Amino acid sequence: KHFHLERRSGLRLFETARLDVRPLRLWDAAALIPILSDAEVMRHLEPPYTRPQTEAFIRECGLSAPPLVYGVVEKASAALIGHLIFHPFETAECYELGWVLARESWGKGYAAELTEGAAAYAKGRGIKQLVIECLPENAASIQVAVKCGFRPAGEAEGLRRFAREI
Repeated sequence: KHFHLERRSGLRLFETARLDVRPLRLWDAAALIPILSDAEVMRHLEPPYTRPQTEAFIRECGLSAPPLVYGVVEKASAALIGHLIFHPFETAECYELGWVLARESWGKGYAAELTEGAAAYAKGRGIKQLVIECLPENAASIQVAVKCGFRPAGEAEGLRRFAREI
């Protein structure tokens, strides 16, 4: 219900063929809790989140100004399937990019679709570079980064860094 109201009012960061990326809302906690509490989803990130941690995450990262993360909605089902990390990284012309998606959404090409959608959105706003950081053992994220034209850009604090000029 909320999804359709938001679509009509144009409250989205960007869209791709199959996904809408839009601001998170407090009521998104119901959809994010099962995702962020899944140990497999969180394996390369942090320990699984509890309900209070998920609600705090939305308030601190999704409702911040500017937001650090955005909701990812699958258009076909109108379901929130995860979140996109998208915020300034070191300079205003460089943004960090990442995604956390429900396990049921894996293997559908959504991470690459989000990455390309974010790159197109960023280019239109004068952002010059995107950066993806992940643990060295996170083969799936590394594969998406390389597939989408990101190049190795060193390591920092135990994370591999990939960058793409846009």
